[in-house]
Amino acid sequence: MLKKIRNAIKEYKLSNLNFRLIIYVLAVTFIGIFCIGSASKTENYQFKQILGLFLGIILLIFFTLLSYKLLFKFYWMIYLATIAMLMLVIVIGTVNKGAKRWIDLGFLQFQPSEFAKIFLIIFIASFLYKHIETLDTFKTIGGVILFAGIAMGLVFIEPDLSTTIVIFLTFCAIMFLSGIHYKIITGVLIISIPIICILGYYVTQPNNLILKGYQYNRIVGFFQEDNENAKDLRYQQENSLLAIGSGGLTGKGLDNNDVTSVKNGNLISESHTDFIFTIVGEELGFIGGAAVIILLFMIVLECFIIGSRAPTLSGKLFCFGFGVLIGIQTFINISVATMLLPNTGITLPFVSYGLTSLISMYCGVGITLNIGLQRNKAMV
Repeated sequence: MLKKIRNAIKEYKLSNLNFRLIIYVLAVTFIGIFCIGSASKTENYQFKQILGLFLGIILLIFFTLLSYKLLFKFYWMIYLATIAMLMLVIVIGTVNKGAKRWIDLGFLQFQPSEFAKIFLIIFIASFLYKHIETLDTFKTIGGVILFAGIAMGLVFIEPDLSTTIVIFLTFCAIMFLSGIHYKIITGVLIISIPIICILGYYVTQPNNLILKGYQYNRIVGFFQEDNENAKDLRYQQENSLLAIGSGGLTGKGLDNNDVTSVKNGNLISESHTDFIFTIVGEELGFIGGAAVIILLFMIVLECFIIGSRAPTLSGKLFCFGFGVLIGIQTFINISVATMLLPNTGITLPFVSYGLTSLISMYCGVGITLNIGLQRNKAMV
């Protein structure tokens, strides 16, 4: 195996390495680190995030040099490892705020669902590539839906509805881009739209059997201002919107002591994770918020560009899937912070605090860079 890796590295051309993607990722990560430090003065979250950055860079270099074709050959092992981690969460996971999403090893606590996002993209991309000749058959489509559905189901019962939605939308995007015949896609849409409408109506009903109580309150309370159970959740988003608006053009500055600061008044919980964009908006202003959005957009764009030049379908689908994943998470997180969507509790890629999230994203970037290194080879 080491010989294969050495031979693969010799074939790489440095001119094919996408330095733009690396610069965008590092830039937005540094902005996140500074904002995390400002949001959590009494905690050592900033130091931990810096540690996560160093670990992430090491893994980024490793996956950049390791041929993705070699990695993707083990897609079944990667899938089984994903299922095993998610099942382990259910059995021995640590409960925090009513959700069992973390595994605590004593010296390390990590969130398997974050790695599951990347691992599932690898599995789905590889599975579809291996079955490209039978892509439009019920066996192939049904198989990939079944395997992906098992993983999504395990994430959902943690419970982690927001991550389930992100994985599901990413899965749909990969399936759409895989080249499935348009008649099949049309048929799926015709069937799915009524089901989604019925399901949407059902989950808005009290005491439904799908959503947990707090999930129901978040969704229904977002639309019903007089919902007492969701008043605190709306209050947090309202404060977030107020903070972002108060930042003006250039913001109040990092680590400021402004008495009018929403952050300094401790009116936003989880400001270093789910509501990190609130800190960006208040302390760096419109310019800082726009910079974060533009950098994340450029990261997504570079993933799509690399995917369009990928030498194999599996490489193409991974890059597109990873780009869609970043785009969806960014849209949801910022929409929650600006009160366009109900509170979902999902991180802003590369910016929010979270070692598992940051490291898994850097692994994804490394794989994407490796696919870019092999872009000049003939399509397989």
